[in-house]
Amino acid sequence: MHTPPPALPALRRRSVLATLGLGALGAVPPLRAQSSASTPPEVWRAVSRVGYGPTPALLATVRQQGARSWALQQVDVARTASQTAPAIPADYAHILQPLPALFEGARKERESAKFRRENAATKPDQPLRIDRPSLDDPTQFSRAMAMGTAAWHLRSSSDPALEPPLLARMTEFWFNHFNVYVGKGAVRPFIGHYLVHAIRTHALGRFEDLVFATARHPAMLHYLDQWQSVAEGSRGPEGKTRGLNENYARELMELHTLGVHGGYTQTDVRELARILTGWTIGPQEASGFRFAPRMHDNGTKTLLGQRYGGTGNGEQEGVDAIRALVRHPSTAQRVCLRLAQFFVSDTPPDALVQQLVRSFTQSQGDIAQVLRTLLQSSEFWAPENQLFKTPLDFTCSAMAATQTGSDPRVLLHTFHFLNQAGQPLHGWQTPDGYRFDAATWRVPEALTRRADFALLLARNSDTRYLLPYLSERTVQTITHEAPALQSGLILASPEFQWK
Repeated sequence: MHTPPPALPALRRRSVLATLGLGALGAVPPLRAQSSASTPPEVWRAVSRVGYGPTPALLATVRQQGARSWALQQVDVARTASQTAPAIPADYAHILQPLPALFEGARKERESAKFRRENAATKPDQPLRIDRPSLDDPTQFSRAMAMGTAAWHLRSSSDPALEPPLLARMTEFWFNHFNVYVGKGAVRPFIGHYLVHAIRTHALGRFEDLVFATARHPAMLHYLDQWQSVAEGSRGPEGKTRGLNENYARELMELHTLGVHGGYTQTDVRELARILTGWTIGPQEASGFRFAPRMHDNGTKTLLGQRYGGTGNGEQEGVDAIRALVRHPSTAQRVCLRLAQFFVSDTPPDALVQQLVRSFTQSQGDIAQVLRTLLQSSEFWAPENQLFKTPLDFTCSAMAATQTGSDPRVLLHTFHFLNQAGQPLHGWQTPDGYRFDAATWRVPEALTRRADFALLLARNSDTRYLLPYLSERTVQTITHEAPALQSGLILASPEFQWK
């Protein structure tokens, strides 16, 4: 079992916070405003929001090209890269196995006597342990998939040379939007395939394609129990009566498309669940999905005033219903608001949101086009629109700054930090995903943990190249501290907590 990194003494933690002015949670001293697009404020905003954070090479590139030009260029870079296989280091390459192989590995694991004994003594939806599993042990197949996925996710987000920054950003955004929980045992073997093929591949494509990719993926089918939803009264094994499961239908409308105020009712939830009966897993299929006609409710249904059924093509009913939800005006509103909150501000200007909605509607849900509109907006670059880093933001930017993401020990320390900070990778249990707002993460105890992590991570790194991106007051404070502490204090500084 992995031992957590030792915490700094309490006195040192308090002194770090006091030294940097973090304890009072006051406003961040702004960087000096300048006119050029290559100045520190816009460069910092570009690398911290379009991606996760600064490396010396990335900062030099953005300064040379200009922050706004570089940011806009990243849309095309990310979209092109999303259509090719990701650069996954050999240690994590096992997460790219095809779905039939994943089903087979999960089957062998379930049939193992050792696996059954271990799971009999634990809760079925326990959090993921953070020690590294062995690929040679078939009883650790699911954990190897989950840990490999988490390691690649961290590395790809903290190394701009491994994954285009905006593609890593959008992969996180859409995974959170279409959240699945790695702690649910049946989901765990498929988490890497879901992240790479359902999310990453469609992250800058058409929103409609992204919704269908998640709807048909075994990870989502297992997570929200859609795979076992059947027409009411259907007979299952041993003559047992099975019935409708509304989980996926509800979250598809409430979270994935329309939003909670999108104009649907509980009756619509039930009708959509009836429409989607028969959408289940296909272990022998390359896609992992199949439609089972015998499980489908062939009756007439009415969803949002539209009638479905009676055509003899049950799968097409589901396709037509999902497509109608995707193209509903409430979906454009919800998706664009969330994008503006993720990239611009916890409370983005409504004028920006409506501009994004028009772009979404006119382009028929072209995510890349919506991002171009967002990155060209004045609101994205306005200094008053601030965003506080989540724990994942902070760890990825700190690993980028220290260029330590390839060190397995750093990854384990980071897993531990994220678990303690309340944002374990792929670890949110409910379908709504993690919150991104400052009110959730900007609390004194969390800042203490960040200071500890920063000093630990930067022990053998030099981050003083970041001093031009800090306020004069912070620079003066840090440069008066012991040289051995300065790199860590830069990562713990007030300015580094914002993006």
